[in-house]
Amino acid sequence: MNAAVEEHYTHRDLTKAIREALQRAGKDPAHLQPTDLAAVDEFHIRGRQATLELANWIKPTAADRVLDIGSGLGGASRTLAATYGCHVTGIDLTEAYCRTARDLAEWVGLGERVTYQQANALDLPFPDGSFDIAWTQHVAMNIPDKATLYREAYRVLKPGGVFALYDVLQGPSGEVIFPVPWAREPSISHLITPQDLRSLLEQAGFEVEHWQDTTAAGRDWFIGMDRCLQENGPPPVSFVLLMGSEFKEMAANQRRNLEENRIALIETVCRRR
Repeated sequence: MNAAVEEHYTHRDLTKAIREALQRAGKDPAHLQPTDLAAVDEFHIRGRQATLELANWIKPTAADRVLDIGSGLGGASRTLAATYGCHVTGIDLTEAYCRTARDLAEWVGLGERVTYQQANALDLPFPDGSFDIAWTQHVAMNIPDKATLYREAYRVLKPGGVFALYDVLQGPSGEVIFPVPWAREPSISHLITPQDLRSLLEQAGFEVEHWQDTTAAGRDWFIGMDRCLQENGPPPVSFVLLMGSEFKEMAANQRRNLEENRIALIETVCRRR
């Protein structure tokens, strides 16, 4: 399963592809701000906006140590570090993403506040109570053993620590239409219902403090994105760099899955008891 997931996300020299796309967009990779990368490194529905909304519920401080589980290209971790001054450690199953995340962090001058390493979310390489905040966005869809995922997040948090999640869940109206950004076919897609998510979090020892269904906002985001594409054409810096030419079909299916309530989006903040 791990090999199949990593293969799904690994394609080419992402650092080179992103550098060339930025140059086509008139950006100098030697003089970038984190926002310049938001169109490619915040690989989840509603992108940077969703990251900032979730972060606003927890408001990290500069003293906080944050663990980003499934950090991808590091967009969310850099947004947190740049906005709040906290130190963020990102782990991801895909080594190519970790390498690219390190490069992008250096480009925007955040190399000392964010670190990335390849690791398995079900066996986190950190001692108990290492972090003040654990964070994950659009990651659990590829993980069948969610009970262990949430227990590991609980374990590495300090007592009273916060766990912030934003994930894609199973909707009430039928099976997912593939391909989608997290899976080309069903074998690596493992969605659960919102009710099951809440139950698993509570079983792991968390107390849910904030719970919000953001499915409608996700639908609106796709409508706006499609309108922008029709008016301006595809931008040089986009998620196509990550998923290739298939991304157009993946995005169309993602929008349809949202519109037909085949998937749901939940934002939640929990606290370790």
